Amino acid sequence: MKHVITQADLNDTATLARCFGIFTFLRPHLDEQTFVERVRIQAAQGYRIAKVEIEGQVAAAAGYRVANFLAWGKVLYIDDLITHPEMKRLGLGSALLDWLLEQGRQSGCDEVHLDTGHQRHDAHRLYLNKGFILSSHHMSVRLK
Repeated sequence: MKHVITQADLNDTATLARCFGIFTFLRPHLDEQTFVERVRIQAAQGYRIAKVEIEGQVAAAAGYRVANFLAWGKVLYIDDLITHPEMKRLGLGSALLDWLLEQGRQSGCDEVHLDTGHQRHDAHRLYLNKGFILSSHHMSVRLK
């Protein structure tokens, strides 16, 4: 089955509200207002959301941006990749990932990068099947 992937209009509050529902599965710590505020800030920095809708519901989504790094050159960075838990195994994540890889190629990127939680084993299988390699550890420290 071919899935139709569209860009979300990040200036449209109703669209962001519909996207928020899917993002809560990956980002449960965010409320809708914080989600909208953060998306709008990130959009000014090049962040975009691609989505797959099934029967008017956002069934899968990906947040991404193109950035330049000393270490890797021009990179399409995937911030978020989410499939509704009830719609897993329909190929939505795979279709989004293929779409993102093509966006990276069309944007002249050297690589595509993402960070993934160590417990997301299904996601890891997908990434490895798409040719991603485990190349580093992401580390952070909380300041607030």
